[in-house]
Amino acid sequence: MGKLVLTSFVTLDGVYQAPGGPREDTRDGFEQGGWSVPYGDDDFGRFINEVFGRVGAFLLGRRTYQIFASYWPKITDPGDPVASNLNALPKYVASTTLTDPDWSNTTVIGGDLAKEVTDLKERTDGELQVHGSGALAQSLLALDLIDTVHLLTFPVVLGAGRRLFAEGAPPTAFRHTGGRITAAGVSIQSYDLAGRPEYGSYELPEG
Repeated sequence: MGKLVLTSFVTLDGVYQAPGGPREDTRDGFEQGGWSVPYGDDDFGRFINEVFGRVGAFLLGRRTYQIFASYWPKITDPGDPVASNLNALPKYVASTTLTDPDWSNTTVIGGDLAKEVTDLKERTDGELQVHGSGALAQSLLALDLIDTVHLLTFPVVLGAGRRLFAEGAPPTAFRHTGGRITAAGVSIQSYDLAGRPEYGSYELPEG
């Protein structure tokens, strides 16, 4: 059975929207796309290659899938672990509107997300990876389906944009499993799902 692993790019104020370019996602009038690009150094690339070295299949939201499908099939270098895995391995898209995907090895899933994703995890050898796909990631977190989160926090504040952990997100605890800081200042931290938060108090006991 595979693990469901989310890799997400966020700003210091928690925005995940359009990290890779100004035209990726302009919903709500967002005009600050491409904020992750200046920090894409060798340390960043090394981590991404490590992640893609463990993948068995991909689970993507429609928007991220279409962004990837417009770019990665054009990259044919067999030595590129990102392109070679994205182009060759199974890709599953959670969507009710995508009907005719033309990227090879793509399957559209819909209906009962919890059942579909649980089935995918059971039959995936290696990691079932979610990249970006903020709305899908939020749904999967709410269903307690994600096993591991790689959270890459970039040293920039935008003050606008869609946030990964938005108000109303289910209270969730994580266990820190490792981390590093890139030379450009990106904090890469990995967490495993650990259930619900525990609570306490720093107040001194009365009496």
